[in-house]
Amino acid sequence: MAFLLLPFAAAAIGGIIAAEEERKRKRRREEENERRRREEEENARRRREEEDARRRREEEENARRRREEEDARRREEENARRRREEEDARRREEEDARKKKEEEDARRREEEDAKEKFESHKKRMEQLKGQPRLPTFSVPKRYDIWLKPDLSTCKFEGSVAIELNIIADTSFIVLNAAELSIDTTSISFTHPATVNSSNSNQVLKPLYVDVVEEDELLVLDFPDTLPLGIGLLTIAFKGILNNKMKGFYTSTYEHNGEKKNMAVTQFEPADARRCFPCWDEPACKAMFKITLDVPSQLVALSNMPIIEEKVDGDLKTVSYQESPIMSTYLVAIVVGLFDYVEHLTSDGIKVRVYCQVGKVNQGNFALDVAVRTLELYKEYFAVPYFLPKLDMVAIPNFAFGAMENYGLVTCCETNLIYDNQNSAAANKQRVVIVVAHELAHQWFGNLVTMEWWTHLWLNEGFATWVSYLAANHLFPEWEVWTQFLNECTEGLRLDGLAESHPIEVEINHTREIDEIFFDTKSDKKGASVIQMLQSYLGVECFQRSLASYIKKFACSNAKSEDLWVSLEEGCSEPVNQLMNSWTKQKGYPIVSVKVKDQKLVFEQSQFLASGSLGDGQWIVPITLCRGSYDVHKNFLLQTKSETLDMKELPSDGNNLASSWVKLNVNQTGFYRVKYDEDLAAKLRYAIENKYLSATDKFGILDDSFALCMARQQPLNSLLTLMGAYSGELEYTVLSNLINISYKVERIAADANPELLEYIKQFFITLFLRSAIKIGWEPKKGESHLDAMLRGEVWTALAVFGYDPALKEGSRRFHAFLDDRNTPLLHPDIRKAAYVAVMRRVSSSNRFGFENLLRVYRETDLSQEKTRVLSSLASSPNPSIILEALNFLLSSEVCTQDVVLGLAVSREGRETAWTWLKDNWEHISKTWGSGYLITRFVSSIVSPFASFEKAKEMEEFFANCTESKIARTLKQSIEQVHINANWVQSVQNE
Repeated sequence: MAFLLLPFAAAAIGGIIAAEEERKRKRRREEENERRRREEEENARRRREEEDARRRREEEENARRRREEEDARRREEENARRRREEEDARRREEEDARKKKEEEDARRREEEDAKEKFESHKKRMEQLKGQPRLPTFSVPKRYDIWLKPDLSTCKFEGSVAIELNIIADTSFIVLNAAELSIDTTSISFTHPATVNSSNSNQVLKPLYVDVVEEDELLVLDFPDTLPLGIGLLTIAFKGILNNKMKGFYTSTYEHNGEKKNMAVTQFEPADARRCFPCWDEPACKAMFKITLDVPSQLVALSNMPIIEEKVDGDLKTVSYQESPIMSTYLVAIVVGLFDYVEHLTSDGIKVRVYCQVGKVNQGNFALDVAVRTLELYKEYFAVPYFLPKLDMVAIPNFAFGAMENYGLVTCCETNLIYDNQNSAAANKQRVVIVVAHELAHQWFGNLVTMEWWTHLWLNEGFATWVSYLAANHLFPEWEVWTQFLNECTEGLRLDGLAESHPIEVEINHTREIDEIFFDTKSDKKGASVIQMLQSYLGVECFQRSLASYIKKFACSNAKSEDLWVSLEEGCSEPVNQLMNSWTKQKGYPIVSVKVKDQKLVFEQSQFLASGSLGDGQWIVPITLCRGSYDVHKNFLLQTKSETLDMKELPSDGNNLASSWVKLNVNQTGFYRVKYDEDLAAKLRYAIENKYLSATDKFGILDDSFALCMARQQPLNSLLTLMGAYSGELEYTVLSNLINISYKVERIAADANPELLEYIKQFFITLFLRSAIKIGWEPKKGESHLDAMLRGEVWTALAVFGYDPALKEGSRRFHAFLDDRNTPLLHPDIRKAAYVAVMRRVSSSNRFGFENLLRVYRETDLSQEKTRVLSSLASSPNPSIILEALNFLLSSEVCTQDVVLGLAVSREGRETAWTWLKDNWEHISKTWGSGYLITRFVSSIVSPFASFEKAKEMEEFFANCTESKIARTLKQSIEQVHINANWVQSVQNE
């Protein structure tokens, strides 16, 4: 079975094997196929890989190429970038180099420009120094001023905005400033943008700010030329409320026993610059808007009415109405404690007088005078007062008599207040003259202003002249035109000196103003030549032409020639030619007159008090009368000499009463007259028989005295003439007689001491009849002039040692000490009593001196204080005089009052001179900045009469640097020489 199965098995096995072989072949085929497939796949793979590799290689190659190309591109770009960077760097370097060069060039240019600007600035500054006037390329139109005075620290701060019109190309603004601390950072000039410009206002800052102290200039130098037209200059500043009575200063007063300060301004002639930067020249007129920050309890005044007052605690802000156009020297501010009285004029002008608290009633008289004077001037000038109000303020410390500030007149207290119980008649008249003078300036000076200080004489001379016109209108019984001769006499005295000057003198620098401004000749001679001119032209013609002048030049400036033109047009006379001979040359003529062959022969020559010959020549308005004021003749003496047939002046030549000839009738001409012996004798007869007016009696006496001083007439002739005035009761005549007697007494004492008692007795006899007639007591209904005469004549008798006068004066003084209201010592005779007391004072008898000081200390009336001060140095005792002089320098005496006590007795001259030398440093420091120092010099130097003393004085003052005293010193020393020559002449008689 098994074998049976074997073939089957083998077959099966074979089949199996075959099948297996088949499977193997099949497997091998499959494997081969698989191999081939794999190979194919491998080959395909390899091909693919090779293809891939190729592709990759190609791609890589391409990529490489691309990278290389990219790298190359990048390298190119990099190279290009580098080249660009290098180029940029090169360009930057070049740009930097260019910029550096430009910057260097710009720096050089800036340095050169700066150097050029600085050199230009320096050059300009040098050009500005010492110039007579400010540059005219900028014109102020309006000031807006804010000030805040501190009365406890005596300082102030402020700001000013000045509307300017730039009228010429300039990069400079030049104005005045002095003693101010300028905030340079605050300074700017704002100019409005142009119409086509989109910019706002153009604000310019100065490149340089310089203060030229010696010329009192503030110089603003801007980088570029300033735009033409209107702009606004703003400046902030600080200053000191000084004690020099000029600029913005303090004045002290007492209230409830406590000393307090007030703030006051005094800007004339050129001190507004000490309060705020400004164009401080008369021609630079502008409008002023003022605002003050002041203690709320005080009164604050300015030129215009208050429009707003805001109180904020202890301070108030006071704003004032804008002023009309005016000069800086007329701006005014007063801050203090005051009461006031007020009244209205007929056209509604509010007039006030401000006085210290408790003294308000003492302002009533001045108020009445002011209101009436404004009414008069409105008619006389044919132009109404220009402002809505007029204030007048009494200031305790005030360097001048008064100041005409527009709408705010400031006055020394003694010149504004009047006390019915304690003021003398002379004080009353002084108030009238001062008020009328300052109010005249409201038209002649304020409304029409001098163009420059050269024409100051006209400003002051006219106000002086018209003040007498006003006083005569208000008080005709005072006969003030006769007293006007005192102004004329003082002018003649000053102008008779070789060291005089023309009244119209060129001012080449502001610092020269003081020398002329403080010389009283400007208003004395000025007023006199105006009086002469009015007399020549006629009252109505003069007034009509003057009104025309005021209207024509209202709110502007004028020169002397402008007035002459108006007068020539109105009066058809050669006014300019006539007046030039009086204003543009110094001196005046003496007209000698003699009778020869029935003709009057007139010769003019310059009069000099020294007796020397002058070479001046004038056009002289001659007026003369013969035997009567109805027989008169007027003509112009235009040559050195002229004759007049006496047949033109008919009279009975054999009758002394009608044969006298008087030249310069009523003394209207500014000249002196010398008569031959026969004519002089006939005039003396006319005086004794009272044929002549008071003014002519005055003139004959004054001319004779001047001729005697000039050694053209012996002293005996003068004394003989003076004897003709025995019993004289005309106030002005007797007053001049007394003044002359004081001078003659000193000369006689120096010439021959043995003559002194004779001279004194002569004068006592001369004045005694008048004194007895006038008496010590005021009489009911007596005239104002008698009241003034009483004090002067009894004072003269006391000075000359008349024993009954000394005793009576002392008796009345004792009664006054016991009762200050006693009727025994009326204010009109207090000065006489005080002098009488002081003439009896000695080192062992000090009662009068000490009690006069007591009166001074106890009174609060300034006029009483001045009476005492003017009497203290009348003692004959040198040690008492020294005490009196030292008292003047004490804190008890107001600064401006010191000069009132310098008129020392003849016996005290040497003491006073030694005192002046010992105290000169202090005096110079305290008073050297103002005119008062000139009074120290003139009062103490002039009375001497010795060539040796003159030399000593010249040596002492040789190193003096005060320019203000230069002219006064020369004039005073000249007077010493004149006196010394006069003494020698008297010794030789």
